[in-house]
Amino acid sequence: MNPSPQHRILLVDDHPMMRHGIRQMLELEDDFLIVGEASQGEEALSLIEPLRPDLVLLDNNMPQMNGIETLRRLRAMHYTGKVLLFTVSDAEDDIRDALRLDADGYLLKDMEPELLIQYIRDALNGALVISPGLTQVMAQALRAPARQAVVELTERERQVLKTIASGFSNKVIGHKLGITEGTVKVHVKNLLHKLGLRSRVEAAVWAMEHLRSAG
Repeated sequence: MNPSPQHRILLVDDHPMMRHGIRQMLELEDDFLIVGEASQGEEALSLIEPLRPDLVLLDNNMPQMNGIETLRRLRAMHYTGKVLLFTVSDAEDDIRDALRLDADGYLLKDMEPELLIQYIRDALNGALVISPGLTQVMAQALRAPARQAVVELTERERQVLKTIASGFSNKVIGHKLGITEGTVKVHVKNLLHKLGLRSRVEAAVWAMEHLRSAG
């Protein structure tokens, strides 16, 4: 029986004890491989190409270059792997900036270790992961007056929006709804335009607030 593939993870945090603790915890999991550590943003950027991590677990409150700016630079250099902000900050500005820079999740450091492990796996599988209790804060951070009511969406658009909120890719959404991947892309583009949003991450957060309350 072949062993399960290992996901390559880069830890970025300016506190050595925090990195050590997280490394020890994640190395107990057979599907995780810690390929490196960095104590600040510039160092993390220099490690992306040689280490090729599948996921970067990124602290926000670091000297010289914080996590948000590191994320911005990662996306500017076309890093397409997963990036999870792992921080003590629940400030709306930080959450909004992280999501608009296409972070794959925003997690608080006070969570239980088992939940962090589950969220890392969920993110690697394509889901947007958010610390419990942050949904309303994130929705508030991303709220804009131009966004229209969900009742103005077609039934198909509502279906697509719900699957986006579940973290599915366009290909999986197409399979679930019985439509082509190209059609899904058209629906996503129309949804973002209608709702005044800039990314599917923002759409996922919007859906978690509005579709849940709408039923």
